[in-house]
Amino acid sequence: MIAGFGGQGILVAGQLLSYGAIIEGRNVTFWPAYGAETRGGTVHCTVTLSDEEIGSPIVPNPDAAIIMNRPSLDRYEPQLKSGGLLVYNSSMIDRQPQRQDLHLLSVPATEQASEMGSLLVATLVAVGAYLAAAKVLNPASVKSALRKVIPEGRHHLLGMNEQALDRGIAIY
Repeated sequence: MIAGFGGQGILVAGQLLSYGAIIEGRNVTFWPAYGAETRGGTVHCTVTLSDEEIGSPIVPNPDAAIIMNRPSLDRYEPQLKSGGLLVYNSSMIDRQPQRQDLHLLSVPATEQASEMGSLLVATLVAVGAYLAAAKVLNPASVKSALRKVIPEGRHHLLGMNEQALDRGIAIY
């Protein structure tokens, strides 16, 4: 699960992981959900990756979550499967996760993105950290997927997006 505010690139991150899985020949479902507001409202998506056939895109208790803001942490932390991985944006979350049965990875994603000169890549920093910690996809596959997810008119930003993924990988 990936969750945060609209405008943080939550759905783009989900699409990126999905295309990365397709590049690796894996089965995948992508299930986006967002409120009426595009920017500023809550947004989350669920990505299911499997070597087997996937029966349903609905995942009540995900194995992992990338959480980009406090309201999303409050809402989705309780839903994670025991022993799951919680990657959270410590730049925007003012409390520690409360569950003791999760693997926690604090990522100052917004701070890292600010240092790069664009807050728009904060979620990709968190995705990079997730890739390094979870080892569910090869980061090279996800970088290749950038060309499919980012509109052609913005391909001049591919380098910055790859750098954001690399920053996240280096954090882990």
